[in-house]
Amino acid sequence: MTDSAARTPRWTMPVPAPTDTAETYWEGFYRGWQPPADWVARANPLFAREAAALPAGTALDLGCGTGGDAIWLAERGWRVTAVDVSATVLRGAAAAAAEAGMADQIEWQQHDLSRSFPGGVFDLVSAQFLHSPVAGAGEWEAILASAAAAVGPGGTLLVIGHAGWPSWFEEPPMDFRLPANSDVLDVVAAGPGEWAVDTDEVLTRELTGPEGEAGTRDDTILRVHRLA
Repeated sequence: MTDSAARTPRWTMPVPAPTDTAETYWEGFYRGWQPPADWVARANPLFAREAAALPAGTALDLGCGTGGDAIWLAERGWRVTAVDVSATVLRGAAAAAAEAGMADQIEWQQHDLSRSFPGGVFDLVSAQFLHSPVAGAGEWEAILASAAAAVGPGGTLLVIGHAGWPSWFEEPPMDFRLPANSDVLDVVAAGPGEWAVDTDEVLTRELTGPEGEAGTRDDTILRVHRLA
């Protein structure tokens, strides 16, 4: 899910309905999302910072959202498999890629990652803001384990997420735990192979809130590579 918090009026995930599945929840989210008139798909700057030095190869973008990260990679010579559960956001992302001249570099796939996972082995597997309030117990861990398993020898797993809610929330808007870098490392360590940590960071970003208030939000950045 490409993070667009600094550019959109949508500041938090809506509380899910009791009957929501991953597909119905994220379809509703993106159908109701109203980007500014001058909005274009852009890469998350933290993702771009971490991926900039990696040699181009094959990439898997899990929860690709509006496609900014996938397009950024394609423009730098990567061949990308970009995945999301929402058909609506995939259509928009594919259109943005075509406008950028990158349609041939990106394959768009619709998956509920709790039910199906893309095949193949990749030089880079990216999971950006891959936290969902409709995920069942153990679902996030299973998806991350599959993400790690899809990284080829010498390849990179890059996981970026929110460490907490924006500072203008006096109380969390919902009962929902956001995973820490240590949670990701536990999942990776439980799987096969050996890994080296390249980046393990919590970064505070300045944001402007929905009412114009100044605020901050902490994000987690974890980049590891599989030892060949």
